[in-house]
Amino acid sequence: MNEAKKQFIELLAESGAVLFGDFTAKSGRKTPYFINTGKLTYGDQLDMVGRMYAQTYVENIGKEPRILFGPAYKGIPLIAITAAALYSQYGIKAPVCFNRKEKKDHGEGGALVGQIPEANDKIVIIEDVITAGTAVRETMDLLKGLGRGKPEAIIIAVDRMERGQGTKPALQELGEEFDLKVYPIVTIKEVVDHLHTTEINGRKYIDDALYERILDYWKQYGA
Repeated sequence: MNEAKKQFIELLAESGAVLFGDFTAKSGRKTPYFINTGKLTYGDQLDMVGRMYAQTYVENIGKEPRILFGPAYKGIPLIAITAAALYSQYGIKAPVCFNRKEKKDHGEGGALVGQIPEANDKIVIIEDVITAGTAVRETMDLLKGLGRGKPEAIIIAVDRMERGQGTKPALQELGEEFDLKVYPIVTIKEVVDHLHTTEINGRKYIDDALYERILDYWKQYGA
């Protein structure tokens, strides 16, 4: 694992963007960890996250601009910082678009805000995490229902490496169901292994007991 990924994982831990305990994911699963990029609130944190999303974009998609789509709400700042980093780091001018959670009947109206995709525009969805793919399916249904754009890839902060609605990995299910590529910045295994073996500013985020709980969870839901 390269140094940039290690720094990204340490940022997730120190900011509280990855937490360990007892949580319920959107899929309904009881999970020993929770990933929430909404905890990344300072400029230096957002700068690093944007650069990591941009790097993942360029390494996997290339330098051709796509419309960046951010599912409301957490996806909205993610597309902004990714678009900014794509331009500052690589000179790529990628427009952004996001959806409204609430229906608006004044002003410009409509379900989408920003660069509204035409039918054949290529879209890259920017998300923080995928567990069973519930939120992504909602996004795909929205775009399909509006007849807007062609999503071709998703970039996520962390791949939870879990089974989806069936026996296959959630990311594989989504890829096959919607003809999408899914690119994570890091995997949950990389996160857990690094935080289990490394002290960060004198703190051990994953002790042996928690590590065993996580391994048990992976036995149940891991892909």
